[in-house]
Amino acid sequence: MNYKNGRDVLPPSLLKELQKHIEGELIYIPKRSNERVGWGVNSGTRQMIERRNEEIFALHCQGHSIEYLKQAFHLSQESIRKVIFKKRSEHAEDASKQKVSARQ
Repeated sequence: MNYKNGRDVLPPSLLKELQKHIEGELIYIPKRSNERVGWGVNSGTRQMIERRNEEIFALHCQGHSIEYLKQAFHLSQESIRKVIFKKRSEHAEDASKQKVSARQ
């Protein structure tokens, strides 16, 4: 986040109005809600977790136990189960969509 002087970016009338409420301090002006990006999108964290979860699901499908996955990925048993359940649902939904589009 870059610091900008209000004098440089705000119309004088708005600057005067803001000075009635807050003067000589920093203020954060948030983006409009429809312009916000999701958590982890800019940093790449979301993509990293998605790749990790795909790897967990693939290893589970290859027969690795939840205990093995728990140790390998340093996650709780419940977290591993949630990842597997979610990925199983996503893959089933994708397969269903492919069947529908193949029929058309």
